[in-house]
Amino acid sequence: MFTTRPEVRGTFGAVASTHWIASAVGMSALERGGNAFDAAAAAGFVLQVVEPHLNGPGGEVPIILKRHDSPEPAVICGQGPFPMAATPERFAALGLRQVPGTGLLPSVVPGAFDAWMLLLRDHGTWTPRAVLEMAIGYAEDGFPVLPRVAASILAARDFFAAEWPSSAEVWLPGGEVPRPRARLRTPAIAAVYRRVLAEAEAAGADREAQIEAARDAFYRGFVAEAVDRFYRTAELVDSSGRRHGGLLTGDDLARFAARTEATVSRDHRGFVVHKTGPWGQGPVLLQALALLEGFDIGAMEPAGEAFVHTVVECMKLAYADREVFYGDPDVVDVPLATLLSDDYAAARRRLIGEGASLALVPGDLPGAAERMARVLAMAGSETPAIGIGHGEPTFAPLPVEWGDTVHLDVVDRHGNMVSATPSGGWLQSSPAVPGLGFSISTRGQMCWLEPGHPATLRPGTRPRTTLTPTLVTRDGEGYLALGTPGGDQQDQWTLAVLLRHLHHGLDLQAAIDLPLFTSKHFPESFYPRRMEPGRLLAEERFGAAVLGGLERRGHLLRVEPPWSLGRVCAAGRRDGFVVAAATPRLMQAYAVGR
Repeated sequence: MFTTRPEVRGTFGAVASTHWIASAVGMSALERGGNAFDAAAAAGFVLQVVEPHLNGPGGEVPIILKRHDSPEPAVICGQGPFPMAATPERFAALGLRQVPGTGLLPSVVPGAFDAWMLLLRDHGTWTPRAVLEMAIGYAEDGFPVLPRVAASILAARDFFAAEWPSSAEVWLPGGEVPRPRARLRTPAIAAVYRRVLAEAEAAGADREAQIEAARDAFYRGFVAEAVDRFYRTAELVDSSGRRHGGLLTGDDLARFAARTEATVSRDHRGFVVHKTGPWGQGPVLLQALALLEGFDIGAMEPAGEAFVHTVVECMKLAYADREVFYGDPDVVDVPLATLLSDDYAAARRRLIGEGASLALVPGDLPGAAERMARVLAMAGSETPAIGIGHGEPTFAPLPVEWGDTVHLDVVDRHGNMVSATPSGGWLQSSPAVPGLGFSISTRGQMCWLEPGHPATLRPGTRPRTTLTPTLVTRDGEGYLALGTPGGDQQDQWTLAVLLRHLHHGLDLQAAIDLPLFTSKHFPESFYPRRMEPGRLLAEERFGAAVLGGLERRGHLLRVEPPWSLGRVCAAGRRDGFVVAAATPRLMQAYAVGR
């Protein structure tokens, strides 16, 4: 089978990420004696600098890790909560039916820094300086501007200049939009991390003491103070078209700590697939796998009509359950045991036929029908007044000003493995905090304001996020780490690649390179929560026969350009080798290894 590049194979280690520089930095960390966790943290901080339209220091990250000396993977939750002042009543008093997609109001506690520090403390071997030095170097000395970074800044230029002057100061140096492939510097971010390191190293030579001091500097020190000062005093235009102040405070940051949790998992054909809990959308992939147990996926062409139709219809059912059941399990009862059970899957599987479903049908559990009715009434109920950076639907083919996500996977020679999907704090999502030079995550837009729903806004709880890394084990050992940017599409693209690898025996690069597809059948998780029942996007590389067959089945097909959907990266261990692959789409993701 033709592939755009080989699947990387070696024995030492491998890194795959959505930017070639981050992949090189991660591999450099392995070469210099770091383990997979050191390498992931170093690459993660570099991604904040070189893909600022997709993530930043003020963002969040879920991480799934597998230690070679532990039988069970674990999740590090770097998803920050809503501010304590954020309540449905507060937004109702402002005349809002949804949380805006940009500005100060939708901001949540930035969780990425603490998550990377927790990974480093508990599983890494390096100091904060060793992990941060590459990111500081690129922020100080400059990095090549991706065309989409330039396009995102261009789309926001007039808005920044008129409404968000602190963002204009960072992203319009000399008042000009950076040119694609030119060198751009973000010295304010470098200065933040240099000050964090100075305070960390003032704690002494002990590595763990330095890490704790770095966490304090960010969440209880000068970073939190700058965020608090800005969010208490500024009133700026957001996607509602009106000026609003912020709700996030220094106390919100001080309360936060990233934490380690058990994964949610499901056995599948001799493998165990691990995801985050239902504060993320990850369990939808596990639900889809349960549904797919009733089909002979291996007998279907991996880019054929039956494969696409079956996967899409299973995903429609899984995402319908997401809409009515998923939320922060700290405060809501998510019936995961039922949703992932064989009996439940068997009952739901009977809804899948030869034709495309145009209904959004959750499982027959108490309250589901009533919740779905409210969701459908709310979906798309607002039209953004300001067309800048509404949310994170996907990286393409939507307007360049929309935010998105990055991804990285690392495996080392010892068998340690990491999958992480950093996001949030996009340059176009909220105004840069003066003195810090970066934006704060607007993940708060992902809640409902109506009472009684699992994803209803609740102060101090985690928004239900789309960020969803994947890690697969076999016989208690790490087998595969993979994931992709793409908002609601993430588990759809990951599932297609995973099935092609596990059921059809394709190597990782071949599985990634085959044409991809995505359903828009359910409400988007991002403001303004649009949905298109029955809509299926598919790359034209599927060919006329497959695309025509999907239309005859009743899918409302929209044919997308070749190489336009999905950004899956993967790294793992197979046949005594480390292996890795990365999407050729957008020509920036890379897998490296030896």
